Amino acid sequence: MEANKIELLKKIMELEFVCIDLNLYLDTHPEDQKALNDYNYYSGQLSLLKQQYAQYYGPLMPFGHCQSQYPWKWVEEPWPWEIEY
Repeated sequence: MEANKIELLKKIMELEFVCIDLNLYLDTHPEDQKALNDYNYYSGQLSLLKQQYAQYYGPLMPFGHCQSQYPWKWVEEPWPWEIEY
């Protein structure tokens, strides 16, 4: 698998971890404005990277999370969760 694709997937996973961590923190600290700002920033960055991945390599998730180019990319392998790093 090409190095750029793997690097992009790693960045997506890193940002997903950050967003999950901040989400859990905000569940118990809803008034923390800095944490909320951080969550919104990283969530936006994550969205951009997922759009970039889908544009170049196909969708990460089915069911309307992103559009697909022709031909339908979802059936191409390996799927993101099948990649060995």
